[in-house]
Amino acid sequence: MQGSKKLVNTVLGCADDALAGIVACNPHLQLLRGHRVALRADLENVQGKVALISGGGSGHEPAHAGYVGKGMLTGVVAGPVFTSPAVGSILAAIRAVKQAGAVGTLLIVKNYTGDRLNFGLALEQARIEGAPVQMVVVGDDCAFTMQKKAGRRGLCGTVLIHKVAGALSEAGVGLDAIVRRVTAVAEAMGTLGVSLSPCSVPGSRPTFQLAADELELGLGIHGEAGVHRMKMTSAEQIVKIMLDHMTDPSSASRVQLRPGASVVLVVNNLGGLSYLELSVVAGSAVHCLESRGVHIARVFVGSFMTALEMAGVSLTLLLVDDELLALLDSDTTAVSWSQPAKVSVSDNKRERERIAPKESPEEEASFPAGVPASPHMRVVLDKVCSTLLSLQEKLNDLDRASGDGDCGSTHARAARAIQEWLNAKPIPVHPSKLLSALAKLLLDKMGGSSGALYGLFLTAAAQHLQINDDIAAWSIAMDAGIDAMMRYGGAAPGDRTMEAEAAAESTRNMEAAAGRASYIGSARLELPDPGAVAAAAILRAVMEGLQVKTMALLGLQVPSRWQVDVPIIPCF
Repeated sequence: MQGSKKLVNTVLGCADDALAGIVACNPHLQLLRGHRVALRADLENVQGKVALISGGGSGHEPAHAGYVGKGMLTGVVAGPVFTSPAVGSILAAIRAVKQAGAVGTLLIVKNYTGDRLNFGLALEQARIEGAPVQMVVVGDDCAFTMQKKAGRRGLCGTVLIHKVAGALSEAGVGLDAIVRRVTAVAEAMGTLGVSLSPCSVPGSRPTFQLAADELELGLGIHGEAGVHRMKMTSAEQIVKIMLDHMTDPSSASRVQLRPGASVVLVVNNLGGLSYLELSVVAGSAVHCLESRGVHIARVFVGSFMTALEMAGVSLTLLLVDDELLALLDSDTTAVSWSQPAKVSVSDNKRERERIAPKESPEEEASFPAGVPASPHMRVVLDKVCSTLLSLQEKLNDLDRASGDGDCGSTHARAARAIQEWLNAKPIPVHPSKLLSALAKLLLDKMGGSSGALYGLFLTAAAQHLQINDDIAAWSIAMDAGIDAMMRYGGAAPGDRTMEAEAAAESTRNMEAAAGRASYIGSARLELPDPGAVAAAAILRAVMEGLQVKTMALLGLQVPSRWQVDVPIIPCF
């Protein structure tokens, strides 16, 4: 059975290689010879303090080795992927920190049967050897509304326990006091995950299947399925469903969240979610919580406790007070701890309010209130917009061969922006002002290299229409626009990029010399360039719009389809 592709050397050795790689890149870490254990490189500084050891199966990176450092963990013990670490390695880590002079050892364990058994057995053996060792089992899962015999699973909230315990240890707090404090913190915390796709252990196939329009709610971090499967919806709605589930008064695993409560929010990437999506989810979570009267003291956004390549996210809520915040804000050398600004998110809400920039006098002058819109210009622009919207999927399909597949979407975004502009403001009468206004609109709304190229063309052309707008001036303006695109875009005639209709078809045999497609092998570029197809369609639409205007003025019937045989210069 063939598994999913993974960038590993060997399936059996991937956990060892991953831990060795983390240590190789971090001078603050060292490996314990003969064991899959990472320890602080400055282990001598643990003398007289409580050592903190955590760990579990590999595949949750940056957990757990990323949290080793002053102010967090003293060491971690890693097992194979999604498998509990060996008892002998856990015991070896306890011995190492005791030998370094630790006055006690706290084992921080996620609530999974294998972890409890193996860490628990190592604890008992260490106590026989005279080592003062205690264990805290973290269960922060909010998925199950009824209490399970095995208890709540340990999820991303465990990382917050690492931080709190590390701060207390660094401050010289004793073992029993740390246990009491972190136990109370764990009880004021909850986590819930959602996933758009499963993950796969190296050498194996995905752990479960999801349809293209489905997502999984309440899953763990070992590839196991969740408690509820639901249809895809917006990120905002998904976040609302998650928070409703986490705070459901009838749930035995709920977070006791009331209006006015102060919380720390962790938005955790489960491994394969894009950071664009992660930011959308984080923003939705902040807005949803604040709308319920919850005060957000801190927000941590990133990859903290993953499940290999799972495309999903978990939300963790921790009820906090000033004392607990100070522990979370304390310094650490752990490389994977994300330290946000030590300022309340909700207290900064007013500064997040959007403000509208004041239009410059020139912009305001471009749209005089008393000037009526030109129906002829509107006909042409309407035709361009409808043409681009109709070509969206075709252009996207063409772009997938040479780019990121968004050429049609980019042009459609421009078309919708122009339509909104046509409905909101009168069109400038003077051609120079019209082209300048369109350039600004496309630069602001279209984006990408297409928006920049069109903006360059229109801006350069507009300068040559300020005094005259006859045919000669239009000819010079068009040449100036093309020159500007070539000068800044780096393309020349014959390159595979924006050209007009017949030339657009010829681009299927050209090699790209500019733009993103220039990085694609020529063997894969067998279709016309999407930008050239779009440019040709725009020129055709301009011509047809002008012909519609002319024939309507003459009272003639407008044909259903036009043939473009000669280039035209639009004379408004």
